[in-house]
Amino acid sequence: MKIAVVGSYGAGLTMRVPRLPVAGETLSGGEFSSGHGGKGSNQAVAAARLGARVSLLSAVGPDQFGTAARQLWAEEGVDATGVRTADAATMVGVILVDAHGENRIVIAPGALDQLTPADVDRFADRITDADIVVVSLEIPLPVATAALRLAHANGVRTLLNPAPAVELPDEAWGWIDVLTPNASEAQVLTGHQPDADPHPDDLVDLIRTRYAGALVLTLGAAGAVVDHDGRRAVVDPVTVPRVVDTTGAGDAFTGALAVGLARGDTLTDAARYAAAAGAHAVGIAEVVPALAYPDDVVALLRRRE
Repeated sequence: MKIAVVGSYGAGLTMRVPRLPVAGETLSGGEFSSGHGGKGSNQAVAAARLGARVSLLSAVGPDQFGTAARQLWAEEGVDATGVRTADAATMVGVILVDAHGENRIVIAPGALDQLTPADVDRFADRITDADIVVVSLEIPLPVATAALRLAHANGVRTLLNPAPAVELPDEAWGWIDVLTPNASEAQVLTGHQPDADPHPDDLVDLIRTRYAGALVLTLGAAGAVVDHDGRRAVVDPVTVPRVVDTTGAGDAFTGALAVGLARGDTLTDAARYAAAAGAHAVGIAEVVPALAYPDDVVALLRRRE
């Protein structure tokens, strides 16, 4: 299983708080921690832990966060030779997590803003040699679309995790083989204002006005909807005893979905596998410590049976 990931790395600075502060309020009683983040890196590590050979295209700064990132990838077996060291600070995300495990995140992109389509060209051999290419949108949109275009032109399957969601160029829709939005991302992608409580079938129908490929609509604690070749199926959620931190769940899901697809699973089976990886992640604080190994996923799937 060879997976190429084009996306972000960032340092996550996390503050766990009893509740989220209101405007102008200083709230004490927080617990601080720092760790690795960025959707591309998280997805790469998630896939590598589940047995894939993973190559990553990203950018970091010449600072302690960039050094720590390269150490992480070396430890996790992620090929980071495609990661560029830019002359700007490594991306930093500031994360607030409340007592219910819900999070709010603010990001300073830093080095990621220096990525260009030329970096994709330099990464071309890893893209064309991959079983699947995973792209997310914390990087400049021209870089993301260049990776999708290159993979599509070479017959390599593409997976776009459209987070954070932006409206895509019209031609880019045809370069996506698997699309994995959540409810709010599905609406932003299609130019709609997010509805707080949309029906999943309505969201799928909304995406279908723009996109004809395989769709996995993620619904958090409600599971996912898979829609492909005119067939629609619900993937039930995998429950855990306690939700601790939802921060990395989506990236755990995406990395596991890519692994399932790269090894030849059907889209529905890959989504079930991914749901278990995502469920494992919400039961453990912070992102990288929560990313699953194969035995973790198997244990959750067996318990559901």
